Amino acid sequence: MPRFRLGRANIARVVELRFSLGANSFPGTPPSGWRDNADLLAPDFFDPDSAQWHIAIQSWVIEVDGLTVVVDTGVGNDRDRPHMPPLDHLNTGFLDALGAAGIDRGAVDVVVNTHIHSDHVGWNTMLANGTWVPTFPNARYLAPAADYRHFSPDGPAGRQPGDRLVFADSVAPVDEAGQLVLWSDDYQISPSLRLRPAPGHTPGSSVLWLDAGRPAVFVGDLTHSPLQLRRPADACAFDVDAPAAAVTRRRIFTEAVRAKAAVIPAHYPGRGGATIRAVKDHFDVDRWLDTESL
Repeated sequence: MPRFRLGRANIARVVELRFSLGANSFPGTPPSGWRDNADLLAPDFFDPDSAQWHIAIQSWVIEVDGLTVVVDTGVGNDRDRPHMPPLDHLNTGFLDALGAAGIDRGAVDVVVNTHIHSDHVGWNTMLANGTWVPTFPNARYLAPAADYRHFSPDGPAGRQPGDRLVFADSVAPVDEAGQLVLWSDDYQISPSLRLRPAPGHTPGSSVLWLDAGRPAVFVGDLTHSPLQLRRPADACAFDVDAPAAAVTRRRIFTEAVRAKAAVIPAHYPGRGGATIRAVKDHFDVDRWLDTESL
């Protein structure tokens, strides 16, 4: 299981599954946008022959300041997801992969949901005797208050059957167990870890800054493909507010460049993330993470 260090922090990468989607998931990107950036994208992130981009569903586990912190929890098993067939009724080896990484789910202190989408909150819970219970029984789960309001049954997204299912099986049980902590503005987890708002992809989308001697920012779905480094204005179809997401993407990328921080998205396969540099009106990879390419 890929592990590496960032200063004083130990990082583990736990992959749940990988699949590919059509390039039309980026509706504003012309075919030439993919072709012209094949040097960056192929083969880890894009297949020019099929015009499909590659996605990893994965969690990042950070051990720092005496805490074990899981960042995003994937899709989960046994989920009713008729609106998203690739995620419907999965049976993945996520818990085995977590154990192989040396992570005891009972010893996890904090779970960070960068936002409340089905592929980021799924392993918040697991089925036990027909009931959804928290997968990490001793953890506090941190979720953005803006997303909780947006996706709750009374919120704007709560009218959508798919979002209603996700909230019911992956968020509400954690809340009912008294383990859910909602936050707004900045939220300091520990001396080395801080959550900050990054709205656009969802109203409450957030990023997690790590500074334990070598900085990094875990950006969730701020970017789905390295294509958005070179074309930061290009939206993904899953963005709730695409213009706001583009503004936030440029802001966080700029902050990462200034801090010389590694950018670690939720869904990059390959090396999983990179330090980046500014190039005129866009960004590019400076150096990929020193971890195994998946």
